[in-house]
Amino acid sequence: MQHLPVGVGVVGYGYWGPNLVRNFASSETAKVIRVCDFDAGRLATCQRHNPTVGTTTDFQDLLNDPAVEAIAVATPTRTHYDLALAALRAGKHVLVEKPLAPTSKQVRQLIDEAKRRNLVLMVDHTFLYTPAVQKIQQLISENVLGDVFYYNSNRASLGLFQNDVNVIWDLAVHDISIILHILNEKPTAVSATGVSHVADMPENMAHITLFFGSSCVAHISVNWLSPVKVRQIFIGGSRKMIAYDDLEPVDKIKIYDRGITVSDTPERAHQLKIGYRAGDMWAPHIPTREALSTEIAHFVDCIRTGCTPISSGTSGLHTIEILEAASRSIAAQGKPVRINHDEPALAD
Repeated sequence: MQHLPVGVGVVGYGYWGPNLVRNFASSETAKVIRVCDFDAGRLATCQRHNPTVGTTTDFQDLLNDPAVEAIAVATPTRTHYDLALAALRAGKHVLVEKPLAPTSKQVRQLIDEAKRRNLVLMVDHTFLYTPAVQKIQQLISENVLGDVFYYNSNRASLGLFQNDVNVIWDLAVHDISIILHILNEKPTAVSATGVSHVADMPENMAHITLFFGSSCVAHISVNWLSPVKVRQIFIGGSRKMIAYDDLEPVDKIKIYDRGITVSDTPERAHQLKIGYRAGDMWAPHIPTREALSTEIAHFVDCIRTGCTPISSGTSGLHTIEILEAASRSIAAQGKPVRINHDEPALAD
């Protein structure tokens, strides 16, 4: 059966909006109907690049247009909840730039609204759709790494400083969403520290530790005040280890047959012998397709089939619950905070 392209409206044409418009416009399964932004100059730029797309400074125009079946939100975090809720109440499917909303309470309300109206609510956790993260998830699910001991990441750059969210809500959100996607368990507690080097601005540097029920631990370092851009992840397992550098043009993932062996006998349990295993390294082929294109195709497919998105509202909720707990820990100078991952229930 031949489907007509899904009509899409995009609100926000600043940093991320142009990428959304470009990928929706190049999709065979979607069509950009309108773009909304308060800045007339941005809309003029949009129209130069996309002459067939309508533009408006009034968000209500997107809500009232029957040709717009879905709305993508790429605006400051503080506006996500109100825009997404209005879109859902207007009967539109919704894709929201990360983070889904400023609070977990607001995310739960969005999830309830989408369920009530049988609409797709999806958060733009783009890294989940990268071929590299998909490969890592496959390796872990196939037990190639064995038991996962740790996840260490360093995500740094010079800016962009923001005034409505701190660095963990801007950068650590990527690693938290990846951890929830690739590991077979959720963190039970978080400890975090952070500091601001600019007066009256949110924290621009932070370190997060996630604790699990098992011996696995995750360390996330994020920084807006770095002289160089860094996007590195190291995952250690009992069988294999992974080094992932997102800035590498070709071999983004390297798999190492390295680690330790522990030998002991029941008679001499107090005398452990540590051996070191240094095997081969190999780099699996990683396709070069753009993650956002894959994500948009998935969003449209979920609209057509009713499938639950990989980065669903519930996925966004669990991420924000961890961010909220980390924020409380920063305020308490690193005191560990328990994390409760209650599944959202549809309100009566």
